[in-house]
Amino acid sequence: MFFGPLDLAALAFFVIAWIVYAILLEWTSFGANGLNGRIDRYREVWFRRTLAREMRMVDMQIMLALQSGTAFFASTSLIAIGGALGLLRTTEQIVELLSGLPFGVPTSREQWEAKTIGLAVILVYAFFKFAWSYRLYNYVAIMLGAMPPPAEKDTPEAEAHVVRTSRIFRSAGRHFNRGQRAFFFALAYLGWFVHPVLLIAATAAVLIVMLLRQFASAPLHALQDRE
Repeated sequence: MFFGPLDLAALAFFVIAWIVYAILLEWTSFGANGLNGRIDRYREVWFRRTLAREMRMVDMQIMLALQSGTAFFASTSLIAIGGALGLLRTTEQIVELLSGLPFGVPTSREQWEAKTIGLAVILVYAFFKFAWSYRLYNYVAIMLGAMPPPAEKDTPEAEAHVVRTSRIFRSAGRHFNRGQRAFFFALAYLGWFVHPVLLIAATAAVLIVMLLRQFASAPLHALQDRE
């Protein structure tokens, strides 16, 4: 067998934890009350208030900041992909190093390369999410520029424009969150290079941290206090 039962169990736990967390956060009413869900509702509030403003330079500056942050993570993803692929060039040395660790498990060249390619796949996924999010933020900026003037803020066209823009904006934020989620789980995935039990422990730790940030963090309490 290419991977032993413990490796397969750890990998299954990693994949299931990622999928369950994504479903919980994006497709359930419980997730809608989390930090991301509440911020999503403020995206539409922002654009409704933008309609009433004659000068919208501040709004465009905020959009530029969001785009810059997304571009940074997209660039970081490319660097990380290069680093992951670079590990394939030093397989023999790293396998020898890991086999000497107190809690390490013997790893063949094929297993190491498979794990490394898996890490690269996660980082490629993150890059595509960040790149698409950046593109969507560009679309939002265009929609913001096309927003009706304040004199037309109560018209059906203005209402439709806010709804359309908010939907694209929410999609941009959702893809950005998915990219960051991939980064967090990639950190947990690194535990597999040492021991499958460490992959399970690291995945559980990342999952707990993300759940606490979404449903028990100070920013969430701040939003709840004002609703």
